[in-house]
Amino acid sequence: MVGSDRYVTVSAELAAAFMPGDRLIAVADTGDLLHLPEAQFDIAERAVAVARSAFATLGAVTDEQISAFFDEFAARLDDGVTVAPVLDANAADVAAASAVGRSTTRLILSDSMRRDMINGLRVWRDAPLRRDSPLGKVEHDGWTVEARRAPLGVVAFVFEGRPNVFADAAGVVRTGNTVVMRIGSDALSTAEAIVAHAVEPALAAAGLPPGTMTLIGSKERSAGWALFAQPDVSLAVARGSGAAVAQLGAVARQSGIPVSLHGTGGAWLVAGEAADADRFAASVMNSLDRKVCNTLNVCCIPRSRTDLVPVFLDAVERAAATLGVSSRLHVDWGSADFVPAEWFESSISVGRADGEHTERKATMLDRDELGTEWEWERTPEVSFVVTDSVEEAVGLHNTYSPRFVASLVSDDEDEQARFYGAVDAPFVGDGLTRWVDGQYALDTPELGLSNWQFGRLLARGGVLSGDSVFTVRHRARVSDPGLHR
Repeated sequence: MVGSDRYVTVSAELAAAFMPGDRLIAVADTGDLLHLPEAQFDIAERAVAVARSAFATLGAVTDEQISAFFDEFAARLDDGVTVAPVLDANAADVAAASAVGRSTTRLILSDSMRRDMINGLRVWRDAPLRRDSPLGKVEHDGWTVEARRAPLGVVAFVFEGRPNVFADAAGVVRTGNTVVMRIGSDALSTAEAIVAHAVEPALAAAGLPPGTMTLIGSKERSAGWALFAQPDVSLAVARGSGAAVAQLGAVARQSGIPVSLHGTGGAWLVAGEAADADRFAASVMNSLDRKVCNTLNVCCIPRSRTDLVPVFLDAVERAAATLGVSSRLHVDWGSADFVPAEWFESSISVGRADGEHTERKATMLDRDELGTEWEWERTPEVSFVVTDSVEEAVGLHNTYSPRFVASLVSDDEDEQARFYGAVDAPFVGDGLTRWVDGQYALDTPELGLSNWQFGRLLARGGVLSGDSVFTVRHRARVSDPGLHR
């Protein structure tokens, strides 16, 4: 029985693979049956137990020791000799991924990525944030009650093959938490090298318990499911996109674990009735410099401002030219007449993870496909739709988008206010969409960005960072010994 009102059956393949000691998770949201081999469950269980033990020990270390950990971690990544084995492991990971046609866009540990990791770790080193800090106080006659920030516990973190996320995950240690990580299989060797040559030596040098940051050394997807099913996990964080993230979140939720999910990405940019053409063009161009979750994915132009269509097309082309390629357009069926015929008739070379493909420069798109996130490698890829009004564009966003990033280019403050009030997104802007990033916008390395694809978030913003992973304790101080109810 699944979800209380239906049943699913075990396939012959699953039955044949299932061994004594294995476990089965029936996902109530989808009916999926997830096979957890005993070995993978044991790996996750041991990792969480070590992290739980480390969490208890962290209460006895000083904030200065935690600062020293970040300093030591950064120093090892900054040292050419120490980091050499990490770079060698990363080169091997990149070569292996390329050989099987996997994307390497975010896998390469470049000098700039390593520099960003070092800077992020030093931000945490210098952060004034401490584990125990006051949040508020209520004064009574003869006594007071104070709310204070406190560590949350073990954070389980499953993320795609991006080496830089190690620095982001380390942020939870600043507030006294421990973290267990599972990285995408493409980057596992890089991750293991970072742990061996940077994380573990930094923990030892600072006097922090070894389980403060733990990596699950398994390439099996089931290890992620097993991690998110552990009852001692205080928060489950999944970074990536699509069905895999939704599935991980469902496993955690039905295990009683709070989740922070980033599902489908892709930003929406809307031209307002009062849009300035130059500002609009700049917003389009500057939102297409590379493919990440906050890259421009859908552009809406109201029918009254179709003079901006050529501006949009030119901006997309210029963004592609900057990357040395051509652009790729997906056009809503009702908007085809606004795009020159040659866009639909010409073909271009499109770089995909598995190599070069010859594709039409522009193709048609059904309206219910506007939520598709285009995972392009080198060729900027955007959906385009002409709407009857800005209000219709907002309606399309709220219906089809992952409810993540929305931007309105308009010089009319009333139009901006109406847009902000109506659009259902945690990140709303008035220009480029690429501002959505914890480090860039808030000077805080992010653990992850949460959209509203799976519902609005309780009592926190969409940027999950080390400083937002905490709980609240209340402490009473009685000055009147005769106090009674």
